[in-house]
This record gives sequence, structure tokens and C-alpha cells, in this order.
Amino acid sequence: MNKSIAILQSNYIPWKGYVDLMARVDEFIYYDEMQYTKNDWRNRNKIKTPQGLHWLSIPVGADIHRRICDVSINDPRWAAKHWSTLEANYRRSPCFDEIAAWLEPLYANALNNLSDVNQSLLEGICTFLGISTRLRRSTDYVLEGGKSEKLVNLCKQAGATEYVTGGAARSYIDEGLFAQEGITVTYFDYAGYPPYPQLWGDFVHEVSILDLLFNCGSETAAYMKHVHK
Repeated sequence: MNKSIAILQSNYIPWKGYVDLMARVDEFIYYDEMQYTKNDWRNRNKIKTPQGLHWLSIPVGADIHRRICDVSINDPRWAAKHWSTLEANYRRSPCFDEIAAWLEPLYANALNNLSDVNQSLLEGICTFLGISTRLRRSTDYVLEGGKSEKLVNLCKQAGATEYVTGGAARSYIDEGLFAQEGITVTYFDYAGYPPYPQLWGDFVHEVSILDLLFNCGSETAAYMKHVHK
């Protein structure tokens, strides 16, 4: 029986390509036992505003010597501030009320651990989009070996026959290790997404998927490749 797996660190309200990759596979593993990286997508993402692109960043402090799953959030007021910013910039979008109905409670009940926050929001997004991919954490499995070996071992434990990853992984993945275990490596194509109706000036792809959701709501799947609600 064929089974496809993707393994990625959790991102904060990631762009549509990340969520589309989740929809592409049978099982998605949050790889949050990896080291936290500063100025990355783990705790921040971009939205559109009348003044241009704006970073929404969760305050987690400057210590990079932590695993992602161990990162605590410094300021408990962050969630209210982020929701207020989202509301101010997207309340004029066509589908704001439809998305706010399930998204606002996730912000209102946000926890103080970065992984938990990211995963809660991603699971809410997947539920709305009808993505049935099984979601697991790397802590559900045993991590062994070097960089590629860990990925291969996760795939083996999960019963994968295909490992799906972004093109950037070509620089470090040892495809031979996967082949030895009968696992095919597939590089996900993030190109070719069509533009959608978007507020505030020229169209931009590189923003949080929340931008697509607020603007297109239940029609979001029409602008993705592997979401078929």
C-alpha cells in the first residue's frame, strides 16, 4: 500500500504552498524537535495592509538554543494584538465573517507554546479546507541518525513509500538512503498558483494563507492545487 509523507517544522500562519503540501500527502509530521531558527517562518509571517506588506511576529525572545517545541511565548497579549491587526486590515475583505467565525476563537484561546499555537492554527485551517491528511508530531516517533537518516527513519516508522519535500531540500537530502528503503523522494512544485482577488494594490503570492482565506473563503480551493473541498 502506498503512503506519502511530508515532514516540516511548523510555521506561523504559513503561506498557501505550505498548506497545499499538507493536502498533497497522506500524513504530515510536524518536525518541531529541530532547533528554533531566528528571523524565520517559525514565529512570523506576512499579511497585506494599505501601507504594504506587514510582518506579524509572535514574541519569543532572542534565545536560539532551543528546540522549536520548547519555545515559549513571552507576551501573553500577542494573540489579541495579532487578531486586532488582522481584523483592522481584513474586515473589508469579502469573506472576513466566514473565516473570523472559527479563526477568532483560536486566537482567543491561544496557548503560550509556539508549536502548540502553530499547530492549532494549522489544524483549524485544514478543518475549514476539508484537508483530511493525518497530522502527527515527530515526538510520536523515534529520531535517530544524521539529517537524512532521521528523515528516512521517520518515513520508515510511519510506513511511507513516498517522501514529499520542497525543492530546497535537494541541497542536503541523500536520496540514496531513501532508495535503499524503497522510499521515493518527490520534490513539491510551489510554482504556478493563480492570482486571486486581493485587497491593497498589486497582487502578492508571498503572504500568509489567511490573506487567501479572508478574500476567497469557501472558494479558496480554486486557487490551490491539492485542496478539493
